[in-house]
Amino acid sequence: MSEFPQFMNARQVAEYLDLNEKKVYSLANDGVLPATKVTGKWLFPKNLLDRWLIESSHNGVFNDRLLIAGSDDPLLQHIVSKMAAALGSTALVGYTATGTKQGLAMLEKGHVDICAIHWGNAEEAKLRHPALIQQYSGHRNWVLLHAFERQQGLIARPELAEKLQDPHHFIDKRWRWAGRQDGAGSARALDEWLFRNGTTRDQLNTVEACLSERELSSAIARGAADIGFGSQSGAGEFGLAFHPIANEAFELVIPKNIYFRALVQQLVHHLDEESILKQSEQFGGYHFGNTGKQMWASE
Repeated sequence: MSEFPQFMNARQVAEYLDLNEKKVYSLANDGVLPATKVTGKWLFPKNLLDRWLIESSHNGVFNDRLLIAGSDDPLLQHIVSKMAAALGSTALVGYTATGTKQGLAMLEKGHVDICAIHWGNAEEAKLRHPALIQQYSGHRNWVLLHAFERQQGLIARPELAEKLQDPHHFIDKRWRWAGRQDGAGSARALDEWLFRNGTTRDQLNTVEACLSERELSSAIARGAADIGFGSQSGAGEFGLAFHPIANEAFELVIPKNIYFRALVQQLVHHLDEESILKQSEQFGGYHFGNTGKQMWASE
């Protein structure tokens, strides 16, 4: 076959890679080859196969690039900025806040190298995070690494700090809420808090739809909203009032085949170095007890 289609079946992939067709199925089932199942049949995107081939050669040629997506966090953003400044023009390190679910979808498609996630309180994260990850076809090639725990709760304008002693007060329609997009961990956490208090997001007076922690905190700091749900670090960065609701696990999903790349290990090393710990104290709400610990990996 002289030309291969954009989406190949197992027989075409076997010819393209010069492999036994049975081996192709085995690699697909193990999550090694980039593939998706449509009506029970494997399909293999040629562009992702080509990238997989390059990545598999001598640990990949993208050792000078590290792209991160997923949940937003001011401290992680600080680490990435610090890395980028130190690396200069020798490598690209980027971090785009997309929310947990969109970040995982991007990781699944190979658009990014790492996804940051938070999906519930710290006590339940050991079950929730693996369960969430396993909804994506690439999970067999992923490792879950604990970054830190952080406080999450209500963020409000400083002059409203006293009113936060009774947080249920803000469910009233007179208060303007800054919200987050569906698929963001903060949106899920807000939904759970509201459910425990007998209401839903639909009943709030939401005036701003924010796509990141910083965007939400900025909206409140600018006076465009009165209150929102996010991390203590987001509140601390903008000098806002904060009322804790839950302690959550913030973790990184990393493909096994790039885990030992220099830039990945550099990022992991930065998580608990002294200067970062000092910065975390300024933001507030962080705990580093299990930093760097592998929480889950597919068998």
